[in-house]
Amino acid sequence: MPLYNEAANLEPLVAELGPVLDALGRTAEIVAIDDGSTDGSFERLVALVAREPRLRIVRLARNYGQTAALAAGIEHARGAIVVSIDADGQNDPRDIPRLLAALDGDVDVVNGWRSPRRDPWLRRRLPSAVANRLISLVTGTALHDYGCTLRAMRASVARELQLYGELHRFIPALAADLGARLVEIPVHHRPRRAGRSKYGLSRTLRVLLDLLTVKFLSGFSTRPIQLFGLFGIVCAGTGLALTAELGFERLVLGIRLANRPVVLLAILMVVVGIQFVSIGLLGEMLVRTYHESQAKPIYRVREVVELTSKEGVGMRDRS
Repeated sequence: MPLYNEAANLEPLVAELGPVLDALGRTAEIVAIDDGSTDGSFERLVALVAREPRLRIVRLARNYGQTAALAAGIEHARGAIVVSIDADGQNDPRDIPRLLAALDGDVDVVNGWRSPRRDPWLRRRLPSAVANRLISLVTGTALHDYGCTLRAMRASVARELQLYGELHRFIPALAADLGARLVEIPVHHRPRRAGRSKYGLSRTLRVLLDLLTVKFLSGFSTRPIQLFGLFGIVCAGTGLALTAELGFERLVLGIRLANRPVVLLAILMVVVGIQFVSIGLLGEMLVRTYHESQAKPIYRVREVVELTSKEGVGMRDRS
């Protein structure tokens, strides 16, 4: 539960979480990550520990943002399943059992879909709808609500996520890139009862920039030459074609080229094309160094099935 300046919402939310966790019939904990709050949220959490012994508090040194707070929560979580929830009270804790039920079988991530959503249409819902459509189109992982924090993940998948910047919005796409299997279920969404929202139109540009990062990481992180090399070949090829045409005009047709800007354009495209190809080659060298120096795997195994005895086929190393 990442939080920043949500003091007024913490006591009601923890009070709701208690009975929900009691009814699960399994061990559970509440990990609250205080992301540098300045409104007394930490002190309020400390007071709540006496009433809710399952509450653990992780206090960050300063405000790092929601992505860092989620990453800290995943790192400190000790369970086999990680459920994330907003601290503003708009997510309904009673949806948690439904998330866990949908996590059965081969499903690795269950993402919430806030329906109907209780936020202002112009300032929150419209930008979110556009962002969800764009993210689904670019990443290839179609979801209705990428911005919903309420989701359940297997801890083995959650700990493989590399989160930074504003990548918390792209957790389903990042998990799908790891080979995780996702489902989406509708969840309740409630109006904010207290405090002030930390979201707005100012985040749109950052989301777009991080979307480019996600697309590059998911599609070209292990083969950058295929992206930069493609641009380089197109630019250099176009520049060389223009140069050949201009050369023909000058040498065969006798047309003067001194005052034609297209000459500079042709030269520029050849130079830019060479630079793109060079960037791609440098990227390939960096990727090779990164994977070999850290023994970083380029794949993720879901399970291994083999013959373990004369009786039949066994299974091992399920992840």
